[in-house]
Amino acid sequence: MRQLFRSLTVMAALLLTGGVALSQDKPRVVTVNYPLQYITERLLDGAADVVFPVPDGVDPSFWRPSIADISAVQSADLIVLNGAGFATWTTKVSLPRSKIVNTSRGITDRLIATESITHSHGDGGEHSHEGTASYTWLDPTLAIAQANAVADALKTRGLDDPASIDERLAALTSDLTALDQAARAAFDRLAQTVFVATHPRYQYLARAYGLNILSLEWEAGAMPSPDQITELRTLVEQDQASVLIWEAEPPAEARTAIAKLGLQDAVFPPLATRGDGEPLVNALESAIKTLADAAARAESG
Repeated sequence: MRQLFRSLTVMAALLLTGGVALSQDKPRVVTVNYPLQYITERLLDGAADVVFPVPDGVDPSFWRPSIADISAVQSADLIVLNGAGFATWTTKVSLPRSKIVNTSRGITDRLIATESITHSHGDGGEHSHEGTASYTWLDPTLAIAQANAVADALKTRGLDDPASIDERLAALTSDLTALDQAARAAFDRLAQTVFVATHPRYQYLARAYGLNILSLEWEAGAMPSPDQITELRTLVEQDQASVLIWEAEPPAEARTAIAKLGLQDAVFPPLATRGDGEPLVNALESAIKTLADAAARAESG
């Protein structure tokens, strides 16, 4: 009898310990891109696990989650969407509405309409741009609006102390405002420079800072084909384009081919994914400087 009592006592202790461990598990927030993960992590400062589930090397705009991936998203405490047509998979699966925050819902009047283009990238299959430019965070003022939407959702769902969230939001807003000011200074007087982007990702950057950016449909990080080089040459001759914006680091021979056209070039990752691990604000600041420097070289040449 004593042995049975001891066994029951041990089992009760184990159950109690397990219950405490479960009660201490952190909430989990899922985001559809790296900028929203960065924003949410800054606002929560460790109060919840913030997950960006897209594998490295996969474009989150067109990621196709597995059934297991979808189940993991559905079980999260909060699901942070970008809106503006980003992450098309979210419109094709059932997600609990009570857990969703669409961070661009409050800025629909500031979204940019685009032509719907159907094309393919590598093994990703054929897809189409949704008729709305979706890389909203490339305008820091829109990123601030999205951060406010995230902060409101976190407070509504009680994922951390509201005063702490507001304090972190103020710090994040300050950083994004400084980034916006730095971009304005870097891009000042570049309205006459004609840029060409290898992919249509930069509409919000262009509008925010008065840049003239034409767009191609090149595969990120790939060597352009002879036909694509010919297309670019036409833009150089007809539109006086002088700077090429790479979405990702290209092969060395690609940069050599671009230089032969008389173009300056710069790599400006649009940062839907984390990239080389540099925090979002720092990475954007570096990319802005790199692009402005390329434009300065073009002007001096």
